[in-house]
Amino acid sequence: MDKKLQKVLENFELFSKNFIKITDNDNALVKFELNDAQREIDALMNESKFICIGKARQAGISTFSLGKALWRALTKPNENILIVSYKSDSAKALFEKLKDMNDRIPRDKFPNVFPDKRRDNRDELLFSNGSKIKSIVAGTKDIGRGDTYTWIHLSEFAFFTNQEKQLLSVEQSLAKGANSQLTIETTSNGTGNHYYKLYMQAMKGKSKYVDYFIPFYHKLYSKQFTHDYDEAEAWYKAVNKGRRLSKEDLDDVEEKLHEMGATLRQLMWRQWKLSDMDGEEQFQQEYPSTPLESFISTGNSVFNQSMVLQRLSFADAPLTRAEMKEIDNLPEIMNLYIGRGFEIFELPQKSVRYYAGVDTASGSGKDFSTISLFNEEGSEVATFYNNKIPVYKFAEVANVLGRWYNYAFLTVERNSYGLPVIERLRKDYHYLNMFKQKLFDQQSGKKKLKLGFLTTEVSKAIMVSDMKEQFECSMINIQCKETLQQMQMFVENNGKTGNKQGSTDAHHDDLVISTALAIQGMKLNKWYV
Repeated sequence: MDKKLQKVLENFELFSKNFIKITDNDNALVKFELNDAQREIDALMNESKFICIGKARQAGISTFSLGKALWRALTKPNENILIVSYKSDSAKALFEKLKDMNDRIPRDKFPNVFPDKRRDNRDELLFSNGSKIKSIVAGTKDIGRGDTYTWIHLSEFAFFTNQEKQLLSVEQSLAKGANSQLTIETTSNGTGNHYYKLYMQAMKGKSKYVDYFIPFYHKLYSKQFTHDYDEAEAWYKAVNKGRRLSKEDLDDVEEKLHEMGATLRQLMWRQWKLSDMDGEEQFQQEYPSTPLESFISTGNSVFNQSMVLQRLSFADAPLTRAEMKEIDNLPEIMNLYIGRGFEIFELPQKSVRYYAGVDTASGSGKDFSTISLFNEEGSEVATFYNNKIPVYKFAEVANVLGRWYNYAFLTVERNSYGLPVIERLRKDYHYLNMFKQKLFDQQSGKKKLKLGFLTTEVSKAIMVSDMKEQFECSMINIQCKETLQQMQMFVENNGKTGNKQGSTDAHHDDLVISTALAIQGMKLNKWYV
């Protein structure tokens, strides 16, 4: 075999360009030349074993995966490749496309280079070099049990049932060799599933999976959507007296998208698409610009999702760890939580009143103990969230943080673990500036002022409604991205509000509650010191 052919066979991009034919958008048979996203993913696969690809629609990742599977099977002996789809018609369409690619490999021009088919049935291709590609549908049974695979590709994973169990199963069936690979590619399916947790952990660098996202404005679409873009531009000109969109015409959201990389043609296309949709949230679901946008679920969300996403895009970054360590008067105990859930957006200012909501958890690692701090103008200045802090230590943090922010007015939820915090704040730390609520005394039958905010179904509905109004009417400015992400999954079901699946590792609403509590403090407008 000559060196040039050897070089082509060893490189997937060269192989696909020279040996794989696909049908393009105009139904023409063309060479499979990798687009920019496919090229970037190919490079990523050379560096990482576990990859999670989020995407807008029609990004060409399924075609890429089929081509890559065929390349591995034809150029390496004894490959065992598994492609998993979420429904039978998808699995059938993908496998037919793979077979078509294989049938077009020019074996007659290159005798003894490519292995022949040994077995070809509806869900399996076996080659004479021992390599095999299998296509299956993700059902209720464990995927991959009883076999070992060198590469597993999960297509539209966000729509699988039993995602966590299925992923664990395929990970266990993945070969331990250096070249084994597990890739996930999918459009999003809201936040109520394991894929959301997986991708968010990957984004934060807390997972073995490496994340990659393809937004609607990725340059790969410039070629793929040429006809659509032309039609959108003609439409825009027709409704704007022959003028093309210019930078001066952009609104705040479009300016941000333009800065992120969206071209003016793509923004005209966006307006064209929006003209036939029920609002911006529907567009964001179909054609997201960020991973967070892709998880948007309009159904029963409590908070306006477009506004939450806009705030996520424009929220200020907290002080860096280095900047926080340079603060001269930072309370000593707070140094322990730098990088562990303590964020500062603005240092305490002289003569400013501050309000904090305090939501207490057990410290067992399940739920988070949280503090959300706002200034008198309604702008968030600091947050604290930690799921391992003991109750007694959390009371100390609430005391120290409150005093540092000019003896802030604390609204502490008095349910469950909140009562010991209130007791310590008053009796041990003599903290006076706290929310008081008139509640019936069971002995006297009369109402008495008691410290803390008692959360009931009625009072929770009121405080969530107040938070929604304050946020959507721009009366408060939330800076904490963790809070905003929790607001993305905060929903109403049968009159009850909370996160989508209760208190699971993936879904928390503790920062939403502490923010709502802070608003109740501002609304009361009392000051006891």
